[in-house]
Order: sequence, then C-alpha cells, then structure tokens
Amino acid sequence: MSEVKAGAEPESTAHDTVEAAVRAQLNKALGGVRGMAEAAVPTIAFTGTYVAVKDVKTAVAAGVGAAVLLLIVRLVQRSSPQFVLNSLIGIAIAAFFALRSGKAENAFLPGIMLNAGYAAAMIFSIVVRWPVVGFIIGSVTGDPTAWRADPGIVRLCSRLTWLLVLPCVVRVAVQYPIYLADGDQSGLLGPAKIVMGWPLQVAALAAMVWLLARGRTPIKREEPA
Repeated sequence: MSEVKAGAEPESTAHDTVEAAVRAQLNKALGGVRGMAEAAVPTIAFTGTYVAVKDVKTAVAAGVGAAVLLLIVRLVQRSSPQFVLNSLIGIAIAAFFALRSGKAENAFLPGIMLNAGYAAAMIFSIVVRWPVVGFIIGSVTGDPTAWRADPGIVRLCSRLTWLLVLPCVVRVAVQYPIYLADGDQSGLLGPAKIVMGWPLQVAALAAMVWLLARGRTPIKREEPA
C-alpha cells in the first residue's frame, strides 16, 4: 500500500503509520475499558433490579441512579464525562420506552434499533467504498478523503469496518427474536445485552488490533508552507 498524503499535521497526533493511528483513534472512540464498563453498569443495574423486584419504575430508578453516580465520579475526578453522558442518555431513552408501555422488555428496544441502524449505515459505507474507518485516518492526516487514493488502504478500512459491523449484527440477530417472543423477556434480554455489550466490543477490537498488527502503512504529511 502506498503512503497517505495530507496537509498540515494536527497537533494532537504523533502516529507514523495508518495502523497506529487507527488503533489509537478506536481506543479513544470507545473510551477504553472504563468507557465500555460505564456503558454496561446502568444496564446491569436496571436488569438486576427488575429481576429482583419485578417493578419497572424501581428498575429504571436503579439504572438512572447508577449512571448519575458514575457521572458524579467523573466530575469529581475532573475527567471527561462523555461516555457516562452517553450511557445516561441511553438509559433515559430506554426508561422512556419501558415506563410508557409498562413492559420492562421495551427498555431494550432502542438498543436493538440503534444497532440495526449502525450496521446498515456501516454496510452501506463499505458497499459505496467509503468505509467509516477511513475517516479515522482522515482525522489524523488532516485530509478527510486522501486515504481513498490508495486502494490498499480502502480495502484495509473496509475489513476493519466489517469487524465493527459484526457485533451490531450479532446483537440484533440474537436480541430481536427474544424481544418478539411471547411473555416478559426482560430476564433473557438483560443478560444478552450485558454479554453482547462491552465483552463483544472488546472481542471485535482485539480482532482489529490483530489485523492492524500485520501492516505498517506509513502516513506521509506534507510540511506546511
């Protein structure tokens, strides 16, 4: 694969290869282990509480309370609350669906729909040869489209994007049939969401790291005039 050319180098990057840049940006986007754990804790609180007391309002309060507590910890530590806020917004939307219908399993419908939307968007980006991972390279080089000049890099980004698609497809394929089944399925959907949340994302990230470790594609940045 040839070198990726770009304009002035952003101050925030010091990566010399496409693979190193993608690894760093993916870790940043997912928030690392802590960010992924923060996304899982409110769901665990909601599911565990509902299984214990069988009351939607109490379960929602537990999930929202867990998210708020995580947010307070972030604020006290003066660290970025981005991932906790994402979690809080997610649990708030889930709470709206559950409380409006009175059915705990409806709390999991927004997540199923979101994963379906992500999967569809990423697959479309691959089909039209604008895989979303390519824009990670663009954010590093300073040119959002220069990476498309190299077919090898486009192929690499397509493979990486497929690895991001897979967790979304698996979640929908498993959770949606459970949601459609008769009766209260929250006892199954909760554990399924937890198991297919950050553990599945970590597995996908590990596969991406393995794929990236095999290449050393240099990033060439033009010197500013």
